[in-house]
Amino acid sequence: MNSTAGVPVVAPSLEVDSLRPVQLTWLAAAVFVVSAGFGALLPLLPGWLAQMLPGATALNIARHVGFLSGIYTAGVLVGAPLWGLIADRVGVGHVLIVGLVGYVASLILVLVPGFDTIYAIYALRAMTGFFVAAVIPVVSALVAEYTPEVKRARRFAWLGAMSLLGFLFGPGLNAIAGWSGALVVGGGIVTAALSARIVIVMSALLGAAAMLGLARTLPEIRGPMSDTQTVSADRGNARFAALCWLSGAVTFVLAGFELGIVLQGQEHADVSTRQVAMMFAECSLVMLGVNAMLFFTALLEKAAASKLMGGGLILAIVGLAVLAGHRSETWVYFGIGLTSAGTGLVLPVIAYLAAGTSPQRLGTTMGGLAAAAGLGQTLGSAIGGWLFGAAGQWAFGWLILPLIAVVLVLLARPEFLHENVKAQHPEHEHAAVAS
Repeated sequence: MNSTAGVPVVAPSLEVDSLRPVQLTWLAAAVFVVSAGFGALLPLLPGWLAQMLPGATALNIARHVGFLSGIYTAGVLVGAPLWGLIADRVGVGHVLIVGLVGYVASLILVLVPGFDTIYAIYALRAMTGFFVAAVIPVVSALVAEYTPEVKRARRFAWLGAMSLLGFLFGPGLNAIAGWSGALVVGGGIVTAALSARIVIVMSALLGAAAMLGLARTLPEIRGPMSDTQTVSADRGNARFAALCWLSGAVTFVLAGFELGIVLQGQEHADVSTRQVAMMFAECSLVMLGVNAMLFFTALLEKAAASKLMGGGLILAIVGLAVLAGHRSETWVYFGIGLTSAGTGLVLPVIAYLAAGTSPQRLGTTMGGLAAAAGLGQTLGSAIGGWLFGAAGQWAFGWLILPLIAVVLVLLARPEFLHENVKAQHPEHEHAAVAS
């Protein structure tokens, strides 16, 4: 890093918008596709495994479903920081294409004879998570690198919305698979195994389409940037650690919260499967609505990050308190709405702040955020399962504690957010140094 009289010099951020609408569309499509693939296959796993393991009990099937979700997350945990480091060295565009190729291959291999055993499924789900880690965080890094600051907030809100839409669209693939399976069997019984294979084929085709579209439209990859275009390494490392910690803590709470929704049917005999599905739909739609608000209002650019994050944390805390203290259906839906809105506001703020890091560290930063979120999700699901088994509905109240810890840390160390804001406006610091 070059400096003047020992003071670091930071180059102004790029002002040229290098992404055309068609390029943004294909980047968003990649995020949509991998999110849809995960959401489509997950509901089919119990029935598929029951046919694959005819002697297994319902408890064993449930454990396998949980372990398969965990092995997928483990693939993301391992892959995200690794792909981030590689992206910073060879370019995010190359890594993105490799990630989509690996994603499609990991799906297609399930259809190969001999790969339809339980052990092969575990290996391939880990492989899928590993290559998905080269898609979503790398897309975020690429958009951040090629987007001027005045447009960055809206584009990140757009990516978040596409991820949620993909997850919501996933179950729709199940309906298409059922219809297609009926045509294949000619009016016979459509088994869960057949539906799963059809969903896998459709997910692979969508992934291949996104891969081909990106291969034709990706922007020309820039070479490595000079040291004068980087921020202070110490400050960058502190910012990176703070953002990863925030992401992991909030995702931990979100995973436990979502698990609590799943367990409502077991906690309350009068809650049907349909009502649980509606609760999940409310959660996704509220978070989608928050992303839409951020997109249309450009609130991330206009409001201070500390105020947005503080408001989101308060909403989530109040929502979890409502869920812990009330049992009526109306209050449960109200609490879910508040918690979803709060977490749906905090996570985009974290991603937006991360986008302001040095272009030379974008891959590492986004990969680290994805890994931290994966770790938070894994721990939140595991600890949340034990917590709800021990405390029942009051477990929602215990989930407030990590959020309170986040609030206290931010109050004690407000520079965590202020440093990020400065990093997004390097021209201000450059002017201060010159003066």
